[in-house]
Amino acid sequence: MSIQGVQLYVQDDHVVMDNGIVQVTISKPEGIVTGVSYQGIDNLLEVRNEESNRGYWDLVWSEEGTAGTTGTSYVIKGAKFRVIVENEEQVEISFTRAWSSSLEGKHVPLNIDKRFIMLRGSSGFYSYAIYEHLKDWPGFNLPQTRIVFKLRKDKFRYMAVADNRQRRMPLPEDRLPRRSRPLIVPEAVLLVHPVEPEFKGEVDDKYQYSCDNKDLYVHGWISSDPPVGWWQITPSNEFRSGGPMKQNLTSHVGPTNLAMFLSAHYVGEEMVLKFQRGEPWKKVFGPVFIYLNTLIDNDDPYWLWEDAKQQMLTEVQSWPYNFPASEDFPKSEQRGFVSGRLQVSDRYVSNDYMSTNGAYVGLAPPGDVGSWQTESKGYQFWTTTDADGYFLISDVSTGDYNLYAWVPGFIGNYKNNVTITITPGCDIDMGNLVYEPPRDGPTLWEIGIPDRTAGEFYIPDPDPQYINKLYVNHPDRFRQYGLWERYTDLYPNGDLVYTAGVSDYRTDWFFAQVTRKKDDDKYEGTTWQIKFNLDNSVNQSGTYKLRVALATAYVAELQVRVNNPKTNPPLFTTGVIGHDNTITRHGIHGLYRLYNIDINGALLMEGENTIFLTQPMCSSALQGLMYDYIRLEAPPSNNSTKK
Repeated sequence: MSIQGVQLYVQDDHVVMDNGIVQVTISKPEGIVTGVSYQGIDNLLEVRNEESNRGYWDLVWSEEGTAGTTGTSYVIKGAKFRVIVENEEQVEISFTRAWSSSLEGKHVPLNIDKRFIMLRGSSGFYSYAIYEHLKDWPGFNLPQTRIVFKLRKDKFRYMAVADNRQRRMPLPEDRLPRRSRPLIVPEAVLLVHPVEPEFKGEVDDKYQYSCDNKDLYVHGWISSDPPVGWWQITPSNEFRSGGPMKQNLTSHVGPTNLAMFLSAHYVGEEMVLKFQRGEPWKKVFGPVFIYLNTLIDNDDPYWLWEDAKQQMLTEVQSWPYNFPASEDFPKSEQRGFVSGRLQVSDRYVSNDYMSTNGAYVGLAPPGDVGSWQTESKGYQFWTTTDADGYFLISDVSTGDYNLYAWVPGFIGNYKNNVTITITPGCDIDMGNLVYEPPRDGPTLWEIGIPDRTAGEFYIPDPDPQYINKLYVNHPDRFRQYGLWERYTDLYPNGDLVYTAGVSDYRTDWFFAQVTRKKDDDKYEGTTWQIKFNLDNSVNQSGTYKLRVALATAYVAELQVRVNNPKTNPPLFTTGVIGHDNTITRHGIHGLYRLYNIDINGALLMEGENTIFLTQPMCSSALQGLMYDYIRLEAPPSNNSTKK
């Protein structure tokens, strides 16, 4: 039996793509997905919503010079419809919106071309878009852009983001004022009178389902009657902002399914894409694949998740796709390859070069060390090293790049200073690369694991009044609401004191240095102490080095003092840093920051010493820091040799 070819039906105000498996209806010329028909269900999208509020691309923008991460939000609506490809194997259609000077101040100065693709025999459809800013156009800010799908709430009740992050979800009505109570975080509510009693007493917050880009390839929803899955598959991270550790929203109560391309979440304004007048730019976001599945020889609806993961692997292996028609999306033969080997040299760990198993190696636009964390204008291409440190970065778009890396188990960032120019078909061997992480002398003591997160530290049980049942006895226990308030419960009168060599960071180091709530409902800053003994003679004329790696910061300041908590000014201060909002949004990392602090040996003494870490900012409960790793190094030893 032959597979039906793809058909395109163009009507006055809608177009329909139909391959006999899926039928997708899109408004014309706006380019809003108004209907998706599959397995006898007339529309998987929420039919109670207006047609413009079912499946759409949107963005947030502001005029040049505007501060912050907010702006004008609107759904991107096309003004012109075109058929790009139409045959039995494939249909590709375009919905464009052009900018002109008459729209200055009213619309974002971008030409936007939204594309939708359907293939023969494919159980779903693809979407991508080309954004273009011409040289003479006004500058602007772009904090966010994404695709949103709002599914039928009477069908899709079970959400899956990962193997261990899936559950039956509350209804959108449960978040209404008469059924919920607002919490300190705007997006979080306590369900007090939900439609279904099973959700009573739970917290619902979309940020509890965020995910790192490196882990965010497939997520979606399951309907049990009939058994149907709706999945958003992102086969490549190359067009997402912020690199592999950047966190994005996934799916949440609605039921809502998102494809996030650019957002300031867990970073702040540093991630906002900013353009000046005279700066040309073009970028392709996507394609992403909306995959639909159903049960065939299986009666377990949760098998749909397993099938979606298999389809995700198929899409990843097919990247870059060979079927998008836009010349702005480069095919595999138009791309290049970069390979090499990354090793680590740390003379105080080993006299030999060390292999970097599982190191993250990537190409991103030229910039400073670690600049890829906030890069959003260009493309990024990342991979991980094998057990011997070898890496291959495949299918890199043409252009100029720097090679960046970071190695779990070692602090800091690697950057190769050579500008790498990718041309079609190139195969560049970088040879042996050596990362020398920051190091002056031998380790006297250390706290934590240098992995860019605070996940190894003590994460308390949540207040029983504010539970998400998914995260009870879960590896991601940090995603529970209100954990910042537990610090005051555990340390009501005095702050954390950690003794190097005695304390255990897994149980004795709170995962976030937050403020303490006082009896008058105001807050105060906190000072943590690290106590340590120097039994051998102190090198009074030498320089000790304190390495402090932060996993995140939010309107916080870190002040460092040695053996005198009242020293003014402190030995070191970061100044006020961070708008990551990680604490608020139930994360365990945001932007990575590393500080290297000199401590004059004259400040230390034989016997017990104390380092004081003060976070004085205290206007809210949500200000604070998360540490990744702390290390104190002795002055350099003269007999160490470096390879």
